[in-house]
Amino acid sequence: MMTAHSLRKMLTAVDRWYRRHARVLPWRVGPEARDAGVKPDPYLVWLSEVMLQQTTIPHATPYFDAFRKRWPTVKKLAAARWEDVSAAWAGLGYYSRARNLHACAKAVAEQGGFPQDAKGLRDLPGVGPYTAGAIASIAFDERIAPVDGNIERVVSRVWAIGSDGTDKGWRAAKVEIGARAQAMADALPAHARAGDLAQALMDLGATVCTPRKPNCLICPLNTMCAARAEGDPERYPVKADKKATPTRYGSAFVLMNGDEVLLVRRPPSGLLGGMVMPPTSAWSETKADDPLAEAPGKFAWVQVGQVRHVFTHFALKLDVWCANAQPRAKIIGEWMSTDDALAALPTVGRKAVALAVGGSGKRGR
Repeated sequence: MMTAHSLRKMLTAVDRWYRRHARVLPWRVGPEARDAGVKPDPYLVWLSEVMLQQTTIPHATPYFDAFRKRWPTVKKLAAARWEDVSAAWAGLGYYSRARNLHACAKAVAEQGGFPQDAKGLRDLPGVGPYTAGAIASIAFDERIAPVDGNIERVVSRVWAIGSDGTDKGWRAAKVEIGARAQAMADALPAHARAGDLAQALMDLGATVCTPRKPNCLICPLNTMCAARAEGDPERYPVKADKKATPTRYGSAFVLMNGDEVLLVRRPPSGLLGGMVMPPTSAWSETKADDPLAEAPGKFAWVQVGQVRHVFTHFALKLDVWCANAQPRAKIIGEWMSTDDALAALPTVGRKAVALAVGGSGKRGR
């Protein structure tokens, strides 16, 4: 069991390391600026945390910059049209986050600002335990431990917290990892900032205590790390074995009218809810006997290829069909230029339209 003295020693080492090596991120207020009295903007902290769920920093940063420029405050975002928000989110993935983002902005604007503790933050749309803890810690210095993948890896290695590789074993390990992380937050000196500790551990996991080939020689916790003492830090964390990803099948129908493409808006709930897409068939575990049965009209459809996209719980394979519409054809949907469509579509829709446009010479007439 780690003593209070050992915890204080660990916290001091992490803080000193963070002051020298903190990453410069557009949503972060670094330790020197914090010393000078600059406070984090909870709107930017929240926006970054939502965008970084299941997304890397290099991929999310351009989206963050664009949102911040277009909607610099939560009130501006709350007043935005959903169509504009969904188009700006296109390509960032996990589209339920965009719906929750807009709903949360409206809720925060209505109540006049963000709640300043994790309990209050949990009541906001789309804000789960981790996101609430991250915002409360980073923006408001609440002594609560948010545990993302980076912190999870650091803590599991420092205390050599393993499991038997089953779902049950991994759940138990996660509980212990969370408790150890919280013990660190609870042990902070009175003058210390909880947000600095959270971000320091995140940076440590991202840059030093990496999943493969961790650089233990430069780690501030190397003399305290049980996994390093065992000689195999890469063994941790011991997660449950991954299950095979199932595949679903369907068809995407790209209807063209000159330089325009027909798009439809999906229902507000469910996967890709509220996003624009080319019309598609239902997605099922087997291929349809008649792939054109759900096509939006009797046109000269030509199959131009197939696209594949991986969602959280399954992979999707869409056969892409393309056709030309007569200028006066009455079709339910919205015509959009191909350039605008490619900018507004989620990734799987953009793949389908790009394939169809690239194969324009094969379309039926």
